[in-house]
Amino acid sequence: MKIICIGRNYTQHIKELANEKPKNPVIFLKPDSAILPKKIPFFIPPFSNDIHYEVEVLVKINKVGKYITPKFAHTYYNEIGLGIDFTARDIQTTCKQKGLPWEKAKAFDGSAVVGNFYAKEEFNINNISFQLLKNNEIVQDGNTQEMLWKIDELISYVSQYFTLKKGDIIFTGTPAGVGKVSENDILTGVIENKQAFSIKIK
Repeated sequence: MKIICIGRNYTQHIKELANEKPKNPVIFLKPDSAILPKKIPFFIPPFSNDIHYEVEVLVKINKVGKYITPKFAHTYYNEIGLGIDFTARDIQTTCKQKGLPWEKAKAFDGSAVVGNFYAKEEFNINNISFQLLKNNEIVQDGNTQEMLWKIDELISYVSQYFTLKKGDIIFTGTPAGVGKVSENDILTGVIENKQAFSIKIK
């Protein structure tokens, strides 16, 4: 399986990082080794002093697809979840300044939290409310209606470049409110009032 991530899909997040609004979805990948094992804390890696949380709605692909049209994209998934794209912001900033790839900042071991998945029928796909709480305080509060590119549009776009396979996970972008994690923080993800994950920072 592979993890396909979408960057800059929420206008306010683009603004908070002073990025340019893209004309097309920004895509990057994480390897399967980036997935944080269940019930394991997230350990701040020694190579970064500025790890940020980014909560995101997840989509799990349920069959092989290539050149998928938006009209049929909804048939390629039946589960929605929530996760975190951990980012070494200091490393990412350096990479961006030098025009280098982001993998060291985005794809390191444990950088992908994959929480619980739920049947998509439980949601209005284009109006999903989700939050990230840090130490019981809401730090990110988003809704999929704020996406620049909706879930079905993302599936169609991504499939033009990568064959989607059963079990692949798409991270659909993060809303505003990203920030630094510190030792002993507790991060809790909530999607439509369902707790999808809770992670301790070490």
